[in-house]
Amino acid sequence: MDPQAMVFLVPITAMGIAIAAIVMSGLKKVMALRLEEARVRSGVVPGGTLAELDQLRGEMDQMRHELAEVQERLDFTERLLAQRRDQERLPG
Repeated sequence: MDPQAMVFLVPITAMGIAIAAIVMSGLKKVMALRLEEARVRSGVVPGGTLAELDQLRGEMDQMRHELAEVQERLDFTERLLAQRRDQERLPG
């Protein structure tokens, strides 16, 4: 084989191996997540996991409530700023 071709072939092969390893790692994670999801959907989960899910649901509800409050405060602040701008525009 031509030595100049080898100069290009070695780095390409090395990069190909690294990319294949990254892709395989990602696929492994996806398959593990799908397996865990299937277990949860079928109801075959350890007891601690259900408790953790309930806790996470509670935290999610709390976060939704807090987010709704923040959105209401933002709306109120925007209305106040809009009123101030309108007063500055009005003559007198």
